[in-house]
Amino acid sequence: MMGDVPILSTPQSRTRGRSGAESVPRVVGPHDGEALDFGSFGARFIVRGEESGGGFSLLEHPIPPRTLVAPLHRHSREDEYSFVLEGSMGVLLGDDVVEAGPDDLVFKPRGQWHTFWNAGDGPCRILEIVSPAGFERIFAEMAADPAAMTGEEAAALDARYGLEVDYDSIPRLCEAYGLVFPA
Repeated sequence: MMGDVPILSTPQSRTRGRSGAESVPRVVGPHDGEALDFGSFGARFIVRGEESGGGFSLLEHPIPPRTLVAPLHRHSREDEYSFVLEGSMGVLLGDDVVEAGPDDLVFKPRGQWHTFWNAGDGPCRILEIVSPAGFERIFAEMAADPAAMTGEEAAALDARYGLEVDYDSIPRLCEAYGLVFPA
């Protein structure tokens, strides 16, 4: 106990979220949750959409130094909020380039062209809130079928998730900001 507030370390009660999915109060530790590595970034699932009733998902994205996470893209269905935990995140929002550091929050609204990268020479970690939930499933699909990240498979995946992607932006972004894109 901390004061009069109990600290939950195990599920205490169960409720139903907006989608009818069962919600369980819990603590997610720094190494809990499924983690995937895509080379240009990682994705650790902290809260999945099914757990939030579809309202949001929460992921942690570790990003290697001087690495572009994704081509320039825009979402048609969800907003993204990136909270920087560690390091320096460069972000292209439309025509604006910003740099965000620890404790900064970057809002990437649906319909806005954007991309982001680790702007430093050390580790960068962000918490990514996606609202409404659903987009986080793309990472599981990408991990299950790495070929889905190129060619016609990538276009079909993008269409399923309401993404418009400018794949030709990768070399231009890497050159402009001194980045690599290993994916």
